[in-house]
Amino acid sequence: MSGHRTYINLGLGACLSASLSAFAAEAPTVHVYNWFDYIGPTTLKDFQRDTGIKPVYDTFDSGEVLEAKLMTGHSGYDVVVASNFILPALIKAGALQKLDRSQLTNLQHIDPVLLEKLRANDPDNQYAVPYLWGTDGIGYNVDKVRAALGDQAPVNSWDLLFKEENLAKLSECGVGILDAPAEIIPIALHYLGLPPNSSNPADYKKAEALLLKLRPHITYFNSSKIQTDLANGDICVALTWSGTVFGAMQAANEAAKGVKIEYSIPVEGAPLWSDNLVMVKDGNNPEQGLAFINYLLRPEVIAPATNLALTANANKDATALLSDEVREFSNIYPSAEVIAKAFTLQPQPHEIERVRTRSWSNIKNGN
Repeated sequence: MSGHRTYINLGLGACLSASLSAFAAEAPTVHVYNWFDYIGPTTLKDFQRDTGIKPVYDTFDSGEVLEAKLMTGHSGYDVVVASNFILPALIKAGALQKLDRSQLTNLQHIDPVLLEKLRANDPDNQYAVPYLWGTDGIGYNVDKVRAALGDQAPVNSWDLLFKEENLAKLSECGVGILDAPAEIIPIALHYLGLPPNSSNPADYKKAEALLLKLRPHITYFNSSKIQTDLANGDICVALTWSGTVFGAMQAANEAAKGVKIEYSIPVEGAPLWSDNLVMVKDGNNPEQGLAFINYLLRPEVIAPATNLALTANANKDATALLSDEVREFSNIYPSAEVIAKAFTLQPQPHEIERVRTRSWSNIKNGN
């Protein structure tokens, strides 16, 4: 997703492809499309060694790019990693293949709570298996927020960002917001006590009014700058993806310049997103696609993906295999109580999407 994305590496796909070129050219293949840095460092090579199937692996950095490819058809891919909120549109368009669960023997490792959350976007869990997941929340510079708002700053509440008197003070040290209307506007609706997936145009006007009031105090709307700016101390608070903040925390710790970053999931509830393994309807290698998905569901295979992406996986039996560094980051794996309060985002009818797009344009431009 939602990029809840960290450590973008434009050369990853090419490097992985090059490293696999020595394997037999005649091997059966599976064509995979995934986010940058969203797989273990040796997983593709290990998969070919263990199964004899050659993965042809490409990467993307935008969910919109993925959706457009699949909606157009004939993408050339067998397995893709799709965010939960675009699943209903892909299913309705007939772009995805139902999963043969009898071939996915490693489904036993998937957390049933996350499978249940996914039902909001994939009824009966027919098309998708959760892979990596996270939340939207607040990343903040501990010292700068304390300096702006005092020791009682509501860092565990959306009040930190949505109360104008707080945001006005924080604007002095910089405020970054995701450029993601399908996430930010539902959060504003939720804060107002309205359904985050509302289909009522009047609700969107209320969310627009709230965000327009806050707009003068927001430094920028940008999904790609937040991680670096938080890590460097160029902004002091952000509404962003969990993985982005964990990446900023790691970068700040490595830089050792005294920038202390924390992440909070507001007590009122926040979006929970998952990036999911799905099979493309017109893929040419369905048998190999199922084998690849089943392989990624092994605890020892998926744990390195979490270690790299600093993003939780949906495998309940992989937690013990995670690195000590990952365990040090709080909120990568939220408590059951936090997950229970989380909500999933859903696409809206076309007319509501138009309303939301117009509102977002007005908000960004301060109209």
